[in-house]
Amino acid sequence: MTESFLKIKQEIMAHPDNRAYTDQGWEPLFAGSSNAKIIIVGHAPGRKTQSAGLPWRDVSGDKLKTWLGLDESEFRSESIAQLPMDFYFQGKGKSGDLPPRKGFAPLWHPKLLGLMPDVRLFILVGAYAQGYYLGDIKKRTLAQTVRAYSDYLPKHFPIVHPSPLNIGWLKQNPWFETEVLPALKAWVRTVLTKN
Repeated sequence: MTESFLKIKQEIMAHPDNRAYTDQGWEPLFAGSSNAKIIIVGHAPGRKTQSAGLPWRDVSGDKLKTWLGLDESEFRSESIAQLPMDFYFQGKGKSGDLPPRKGFAPLWHPKLLGLMPDVRLFILVGAYAQGYYLGDIKKRTLAQTVRAYSDYLPKHFPIVHPSPLNIGWLKQNPWFETEVLPALKAWVRTVLTKN
């Protein structure tokens, strides 16, 4: 991580809203580089990824890499950035992890995006990322937004979260694996290989 990214990381850790996490020894989880071509925007770190200190270091991350057609080294390369909607694990709720804090992304994403001038594709993982980056142009439901992925290209590619909790969604929407994933892999490969 370069000095510019480290400076923002330190600002995030020093912010009063994040003091409780910093006091626990937690660092904000994101990955960025001035060479990034693709940004993966997700919800917030899960318990396992927060403990590991690395974005997407869990079962969901393994599935996401498969969906993208990337191996571990490609996924962790400078060409791929990871900016969750919140950089800290928010705890457990009744049906999964608690949502990201509402004011977090507007405060920190623009600063980090300013350091990544060559980004060509935002992969928007789940409803929170899609709501923030697509706003009024997202569809009524997540399934409708994901199925209409081509409406948002070439800048944004919305997908469902790869969490094991979404196995039911995947079974109800088989078009995701047959129609969307091949297109996702092709777009990722095109962006990474294009000069």
